[in-house]
Amino acid sequence: MVTGLKPTGRLTIGNYLGAVRPTLDLAADPAHETLVFVADLHAMTVDHDPQALRERTREVAATVLACGLHPRATLFAQSAVGAHTELAYLLECTAAYGEMTRMIQFKEKSAGHRSVRLSLLTYPALMAADVLLYRADAVPVGDDQRQHMELTRSLAQRFNARYGPVFVVPESLTPASAARVRDLRDPASKMGKSSVSTEGTVHVLDDPVRIAATVRRAVTDLDPVLSYDPDLRPGVANLAELLGSLTGRTPQAALVGLRGGGGLKAAVTEALVETLRPVRARYGDLTADPATLDAALATGAQRAAALAAPTLAAARTAIGLAG
Repeated sequence: MVTGLKPTGRLTIGNYLGAVRPTLDLAADPAHETLVFVADLHAMTVDHDPQALRERTREVAATVLACGLHPRATLFAQSAVGAHTELAYLLECTAAYGEMTRMIQFKEKSAGHRSVRLSLLTYPALMAADVLLYRADAVPVGDDQRQHMELTRSLAQRFNARYGPVFVVPESLTPASAARVRDLRDPASKMGKSSVSTEGTVHVLDDPVRIAATVRRAVTDLDPVLSYDPDLRPGVANLAELLGSLTGRTPQAALVGLRGGGGLKAAVTEALVETLRPVRARYGDLTADPATLDAALATGAQRAAALAAPTLAAARTAIGLAG
Protein backbone atom coordinates (compact mmCIF):
# COMPACT_ATOMS: atom_id res chain seq x y z
CA MET A 1 0.00 0.00 0.00
CA VAL A 2 1.43 3.37 -1.07
CA THR A 3 0.40 6.90 -0.17
CA GLY A 4 1.98 10.32 -0.65
CA LEU A 5 1.51 13.65 1.09
CA LYS A 6 2.41 16.89 -0.67
CA PRO A 7 4.35 19.42 1.47
CA THR A 8 2.46 22.51 0.33
CA GLY A 9 1.46 23.44 3.86
CA ARG A 10 0.79 22.08 7.32
CA LEU A 11 -1.27 18.90 7.45
CA THR A 12 -4.94 19.51 8.24
CA ILE A 13 -7.44 17.40 10.13
CA GLY A 14 -8.81 16.54 6.69
CA ASN A 15 -5.44 15.09 5.68
CA TYR A 16 -5.31 13.20 8.97
CA LEU A 17 -8.76 11.64 8.67
CA GLY A 18 -8.77 11.10 4.93
CA ALA A 19 -5.22 9.86 4.35
CA VAL A 20 -3.00 9.61 7.42
CA ARG A 21 -5.22 7.67 9.82
CA PRO A 22 -6.24 4.98 7.28
CA THR A 23 -2.55 4.61 6.46
CA LEU A 24 -1.67 4.21 10.14
CA ASP A 25 -4.27 1.46 10.47
CA LEU A 26 -2.93 -0.43 7.47
CA ALA A 27 0.69 0.04 8.54
CA ALA A 28 -0.11 -1.48 11.93
CA ASP A 29 -1.35 -4.66 10.21
CA PRO A 30 1.59 -7.02 9.55
CA ALA A 31 -0.27 -8.33 6.50
CA HIS A 32 0.39 -5.05 4.69
CA GLU A 33 3.65 -3.53 3.51
CA THR A 34 3.09 0.22 3.72
CA LEU A 35 5.10 2.98 2.05
CA VAL A 36 4.52 6.64 2.90
CA PHE A 37 6.37 9.36 1.04
CA VAL A 38 6.49 13.14 1.21
CA ALA A 39 5.75 14.25 -2.36
CA ASP A 40 8.26 17.09 -2.56
CA LEU A 41 8.59 16.76 -6.35
CA HIS A 42 4.86 17.34 -6.76
CA ALA A 43 5.14 20.55 -4.74
CA MET A 44 7.32 21.99 -7.52
CA THR A 45 4.53 22.17 -10.12
CA VAL A 46 3.83 25.72 -8.93
CA ASP A 47 6.03 28.59 -7.75
CA HIS A 48 7.72 27.69 -4.49
CA ASP A 49 10.42 28.85 -2.11
CA PRO A 50 13.28 26.30 -1.97
CA GLN A 51 13.98 26.73 1.74
CA ALA A 52 10.29 26.52 2.59
CA LEU A 53 10.00 23.33 0.54
CA ARG A 54 12.83 21.70 2.50
CA GLU A 55 11.32 22.77 5.82
CA ARG A 56 7.81 21.66 4.93
CA THR A 57 9.08 18.31 3.69
CA ARG A 58 10.64 17.64 7.08
CA GLU A 59 7.59 18.97 8.92
CA VAL A 60 5.21 16.66 7.05
CA ALA A 61 7.50 13.67 7.65
CA ALA A 62 7.77 14.47 11.36
CA THR A 63 4.02 14.96 11.62
CA VAL A 64 3.30 11.56 10.08
CA LEU A 65 5.70 9.93 12.53
CA ALA A 66 4.11 11.87 15.39
CA CYS A 67 0.68 10.62 14.34
CA GLY A 68 1.91 7.11 15.16
CA LEU A 69 3.24 5.55 11.96
CA HIS A 70 4.28 1.98 12.77
CA PRO A 71 8.06 1.35 12.67
CA ARG A 72 7.59 -1.38 10.07
CA ALA A 73 6.25 1.19 7.56
CA THR A 74 8.64 2.84 5.09
CA LEU A 75 8.75 6.66 5.26
CA PHE A 76 10.84 8.66 2.78
CA ALA A 77 11.08 11.80 0.68
CA GLN A 78 10.00 11.20 -2.92
CA SER A 79 13.00 13.05 -4.37
CA ALA A 80 15.41 10.77 -2.50
CA VAL A 81 14.45 7.81 -4.71
CA GLY A 82 15.47 8.51 -8.30
CA ALA A 83 13.37 5.66 -9.68
CA HIS A 84 10.28 7.87 -9.34
CA THR A 85 11.41 10.36 -11.98
CA GLU A 86 12.87 7.72 -14.30
CA LEU A 87 9.69 5.65 -14.38
CA ALA A 88 7.65 8.84 -14.74
CA TYR A 89 9.39 9.49 -18.07
CA LEU A 90 8.70 5.96 -19.29
CA LEU A 91 5.03 6.51 -18.44
CA GLU A 92 5.04 9.88 -20.21
CA CYS A 93 6.10 7.88 -23.27
CA THR A 94 3.04 5.69 -22.71
CA ALA A 95 0.52 8.47 -22.02
CA ALA A 96 -1.22 10.72 -24.56
CA TYR A 97 -1.28 14.52 -24.56
CA GLY A 98 -5.07 14.55 -24.55
CA GLU A 99 -5.20 12.46 -21.39
CA MET A 100 -3.04 14.95 -19.55
CA THR A 101 -4.96 18.03 -20.70
CA ARG A 102 -8.21 16.46 -19.49
CA MET A 103 -7.00 16.23 -15.91
CA ILE A 104 -9.13 18.49 -13.72
CA GLN A 105 -6.23 20.05 -11.80
CA PHE A 106 -4.47 21.05 -15.02
CA LYS A 107 -7.63 22.51 -16.54
CA GLU A 108 -8.41 24.52 -13.42
CA LYS A 109 -4.92 25.81 -12.67
CA SER A 110 -3.85 26.51 -16.26
CA ALA A 111 -6.97 28.38 -17.35
CA GLY A 112 -5.94 31.90 -18.35
CA HIS A 113 -2.29 31.42 -17.33
CA ARG A 114 0.33 31.46 -20.08
CA SER A 115 3.26 30.86 -17.72
CA VAL A 116 1.96 27.62 -16.22
CA ARG A 117 4.75 25.11 -15.63
CA LEU A 118 5.06 22.11 -17.92
CA SER A 119 5.28 19.89 -14.84
CA LEU A 120 1.67 20.76 -14.04
CA LEU A 121 0.70 18.99 -17.27
CA THR A 122 2.98 15.97 -16.87
CA TYR A 123 2.93 15.34 -13.11
CA PRO A 124 0.09 12.75 -13.31
CA ALA A 125 2.68 10.45 -14.91
CA LEU A 126 4.87 10.97 -11.85
CA MET A 127 1.88 10.21 -9.62
CA ALA A 128 1.37 6.98 -11.54
CA ALA A 129 5.05 6.12 -11.14
CA ASP A 130 4.79 6.74 -7.39
CA VAL A 131 2.27 3.92 -7.18
CA LEU A 132 3.35 1.50 -9.90
CA LEU A 133 6.99 1.36 -8.79
CA TYR A 134 6.03 -0.56 -5.67
CA ARG A 135 3.44 -2.88 -7.22
CA ALA A 136 0.88 -1.42 -4.85
CA ASP A 137 -2.42 -3.25 -4.46
CA ALA A 138 -4.21 -0.32 -2.83
CA VAL A 139 -3.85 3.47 -2.68
CA PRO A 140 -5.85 5.66 -0.24
CA VAL A 141 -7.47 8.46 -2.24
CA GLY A 142 -9.87 11.31 -1.59
CA ASP A 143 -12.61 12.33 -3.99
CA ASP A 144 -10.30 14.82 -5.73
CA GLN A 145 -7.76 12.11 -6.62
CA ARG A 146 -10.05 9.59 -8.27
CA GLN A 147 -9.25 10.86 -11.76
CA HIS A 148 -5.53 10.44 -11.12
CA MET A 149 -6.04 6.88 -9.99
CA GLU A 150 -8.06 6.08 -13.09
CA LEU A 151 -5.21 7.44 -15.21
CA THR A 152 -2.71 5.35 -13.23
CA ARG A 153 -4.76 2.22 -13.89
CA SER A 154 -5.07 3.08 -17.59
CA LEU A 155 -1.33 3.66 -17.99
CA ALA A 156 -0.51 0.40 -16.20
CA GLN A 157 -2.93 -1.57 -18.35
CA ARG A 158 -1.69 0.06 -21.58
CA PHE A 159 1.97 -0.50 -20.72
CA ASN A 160 1.30 -4.13 -19.82
CA ALA A 161 -0.62 -4.69 -23.06
CA ARG A 162 2.04 -3.08 -25.26
CA TYR A 163 5.27 -4.18 -23.62
CA GLY A 164 4.53 -7.05 -21.26
CA PRO A 165 3.09 -7.66 -17.77
CA VAL A 166 5.25 -5.37 -15.64
CA PHE A 167 2.82 -3.47 -13.41
CA VAL A 168 0.20 -4.40 -10.83
CA VAL A 169 -3.03 -2.49 -11.57
CA PRO A 170 -3.91 -0.89 -8.21
CA GLU A 171 -7.28 -0.34 -6.58
CA SER A 172 -8.45 2.86 -4.87
CA LEU A 173 -8.96 2.73 -1.12
CA THR A 174 -11.47 5.29 0.13
CA PRO A 175 -12.30 5.79 3.84
CA ALA A 176 -15.94 5.17 4.71
CA SER A 177 -16.24 8.74 5.98
CA ALA A 178 -14.35 12.02 6.02
CA ALA A 179 -12.73 11.36 2.64
CA ARG A 180 -13.45 15.03 1.96
CA VAL A 181 -13.45 17.14 5.12
CA ARG A 182 -14.79 20.60 4.31
CA ASP A 183 -13.79 24.06 5.42
CA LEU A 184 -15.54 24.97 8.70
CA ARG A 185 -16.24 28.50 7.45
CA ASP A 186 -17.22 27.44 3.94
CA PRO A 187 -18.75 23.94 3.89
CA ALA A 188 -18.90 24.05 0.10
CA SER A 189 -15.08 24.02 -0.10
CA LYS A 190 -12.54 21.36 0.81
CA MET A 191 -10.36 21.99 3.86
CA GLY A 192 -6.97 22.31 2.18
CA LYS A 193 -3.34 22.77 3.27
CA SER A 194 -2.78 25.60 0.82
CA SER A 195 -6.06 27.49 1.21
CA VAL A 196 -5.73 31.27 1.04
CA SER A 197 -7.78 31.69 4.23
CA THR A 198 -7.16 29.43 7.21
CA GLU A 199 -10.08 30.66 9.34
CA GLY A 200 -11.98 27.44 8.73
CA THR A 201 -8.99 25.08 8.78
CA VAL A 202 -7.83 22.95 11.71
CA HIS A 203 -4.20 21.86 11.42
CA VAL A 204 -2.86 18.72 13.03
CA LEU A 205 -0.28 20.71 15.02
CA ASP A 206 -2.68 23.42 16.24
CA ASP A 207 -2.76 24.04 19.98
CA PRO A 208 -6.04 23.74 21.92
CA VAL A 209 -6.60 27.51 21.97
CA ARG A 210 -6.38 27.81 18.21
CA ILE A 211 -8.53 24.70 17.70
CA ALA A 212 -11.26 26.18 19.92
CA ALA A 213 -11.11 29.52 18.10
CA THR A 214 -11.36 27.84 14.69
CA VAL A 215 -14.33 25.69 15.67
CA ARG A 216 -16.12 28.71 17.22
CA ARG A 217 -16.01 30.37 13.80
CA ALA A 218 -17.59 27.34 12.12
CA VAL A 219 -20.81 27.90 10.18
CA THR A 220 -23.94 26.37 11.75
CA ASP A 221 -27.50 27.73 12.04
CA LEU A 222 -29.97 28.94 14.68
CA ASP A 223 -32.09 25.79 14.97
CA PRO A 224 -31.39 24.27 18.43
CA VAL A 225 -32.61 20.84 17.27
CA LEU A 226 -29.72 19.25 15.45
CA SER A 227 -30.23 17.03 12.42
CA TYR A 228 -27.98 15.65 9.72
CA ASP A 229 -28.96 17.18 6.38
CA PRO A 230 -25.99 17.98 4.10
CA ASP A 231 -28.21 19.82 1.59
CA LEU A 232 -30.28 22.02 3.89
CA ARG A 233 -27.87 22.28 6.87
CA PRO A 234 -24.37 21.95 5.37
CA GLY A 235 -22.57 23.60 8.31
CA VAL A 236 -24.13 21.32 10.90
CA ALA A 237 -23.62 18.30 8.65
CA ASN A 238 -19.93 19.17 8.19
CA LEU A 239 -19.34 19.31 11.94
CA ALA A 240 -21.37 16.13 12.46
CA GLU A 241 -19.25 14.28 9.90
CA LEU A 242 -16.06 15.57 11.51
CA LEU A 243 -17.22 14.59 15.01
CA GLY A 244 -18.35 11.19 13.79
CA SER A 245 -15.01 10.51 12.12
CA LEU A 246 -13.08 11.52 15.22
CA THR A 247 -15.17 9.37 17.55
CA GLY A 248 -15.90 6.37 15.32
CA ARG A 249 -19.61 7.05 14.86
CA THR A 250 -21.98 7.94 12.05
CA PRO A 251 -22.79 11.66 11.67
CA GLN A 252 -26.33 10.97 12.88
CA ALA A 253 -25.10 9.15 16.00
CA ALA A 254 -22.59 11.91 16.72
CA LEU A 255 -25.45 14.41 17.08
CA VAL A 256 -27.35 12.37 19.67
CA GLY A 257 -27.53 14.19 23.02
CA LEU A 258 -26.27 17.50 21.64
CA ARG A 259 -28.30 20.68 21.36
CA GLY A 260 -27.71 23.67 19.14
CA GLY A 261 -24.63 24.88 17.33
CA GLY A 262 -22.91 25.71 20.62
CA GLY A 263 -23.22 22.19 21.96
CA LEU A 264 -22.04 20.69 18.69
CA LYS A 265 -19.02 22.99 18.52
CA ALA A 266 -18.05 22.17 22.10
CA ALA A 267 -18.16 18.44 21.35
CA VAL A 268 -16.11 18.88 18.15
CA THR A 269 -13.53 21.00 19.98
CA GLU A 270 -13.12 18.42 22.74
CA ALA A 271 -12.74 15.57 20.25
CA LEU A 272 -10.16 17.48 18.20
CA VAL A 273 -8.10 18.50 21.22
CA GLU A 274 -8.00 14.99 22.66
CA THR A 275 -7.18 13.40 19.28
CA LEU A 276 -4.36 15.81 18.48
CA ARG A 277 -2.84 16.30 21.95
CA PRO A 278 -0.51 13.26 21.79
CA VAL A 279 0.45 14.11 18.20
CA ARG A 280 1.66 17.56 19.22
CA ALA A 281 3.64 16.07 22.10
CA ARG A 282 5.40 13.50 19.90
CA TYR A 283 6.08 16.11 17.23
CA GLY A 284 7.82 18.25 19.83
CA ASP A 285 10.06 15.33 20.78
CA LEU A 286 10.95 14.64 17.14
CA THR A 287 11.82 18.22 16.28
CA ALA A 288 13.98 18.45 19.41
CA ASP A 289 16.06 15.54 18.04
CA PRO A 290 16.54 16.14 14.27
CA ALA A 291 18.95 13.20 13.95
CA THR A 292 16.11 10.76 14.64
CA LEU A 293 14.05 12.18 11.77
CA ASP A 294 17.07 12.23 9.44
CA ALA A 295 17.82 8.59 10.22
CA ALA A 296 14.22 7.54 9.64
CA LEU A 297 14.08 9.28 6.24
CA ALA A 298 17.47 7.90 5.15
CA THR A 299 16.53 4.35 6.14
CA GLY A 300 13.18 4.73 4.41
CA ALA A 301 14.76 5.99 1.18
CA GLN A 302 17.17 3.05 1.08
CA ARG A 303 14.34 0.60 1.65
CA ALA A 304 12.12 2.26 -0.99
CA ALA A 305 14.93 2.30 -3.55
CA ALA A 306 15.51 -1.42 -3.04
CA LEU A 307 11.80 -2.16 -3.47
CA ALA A 308 11.52 0.03 -6.58
CA ALA A 309 14.60 -1.29 -8.38
CA PRO A 310 13.13 -4.56 -9.76
CA THR A 311 10.04 -2.82 -11.16
CA LEU A 312 12.08 -0.09 -12.81
CA ALA A 313 14.47 -2.65 -14.30
CA ALA A 314 11.56 -4.69 -15.67
CA ALA A 315 9.94 -1.58 -17.16
CA ARG A 316 13.22 -0.49 -18.80
CA THR A 317 13.72 -3.90 -20.35
CA ALA A 318 10.10 -4.20 -21.49
CA ILE A 319 10.03 -0.80 -23.19
CA GLY A 320 13.25 -1.49 -25.07
CA LEU A 321 16.06 0.21 -23.17
CA ALA A 322 19.46 -1.46 -23.12
CA GLY A 323 21.32 -2.44 -19.98
